Amino acid sequence: MVRAMNSSWSTAVSATVHCLTGCAIGEVLGMVLSTWWGWGNTGSILLSVALAFFFGYLLTFSSVRRHGASPREGVRLALASDTVSITTMEIVDNLFILVVPGAMAAGLATGLFWWSLAVSLVIAFVLTVPVNRWLISRGKGHAVVHELHHR
Repeated sequence: MVRAMNSSWSTAVSATVHCLTGCAIGEVLGMVLSTWWGWGNTGSILLSVALAFFFGYLLTFSSVRRHGASPREGVRLALASDTVSITTMEIVDNLFILVVPGAMAAGLATGLFWWSLAVSLVIAFVLTVPVNRWLISRGKGHAVVHELHHR
């Protein structure tokens, strides 16, 4: 059983920065690849979301393995700590990209492509911090990873 932990804003920001790192890697790579390959909106979003989850989970999995978690426990911890956070971030940043006129059709060499992607991640970060704070205060989300440090 995971206990509720310090749910200060700084703890939530730290957890969200971790989540943002994986999401940003996946989002940027997915958007770059799908734009380069000439994919449409649906393919672009699906690839970006899949890669965001992959890299988000991978970063957590790698971290908890370095702290002594077994591979099975590492997968469990990554899924438990990151799923809600990544889901929130992905919904917000993809909705933003979809509502910015021309963002999905912008080429890699345009300011609109990079501006809209960067702003979408900033907005997603800001809106995900309170979600992570709420989860951590209830012993969920990133709190399950912090449990590993207190064994």
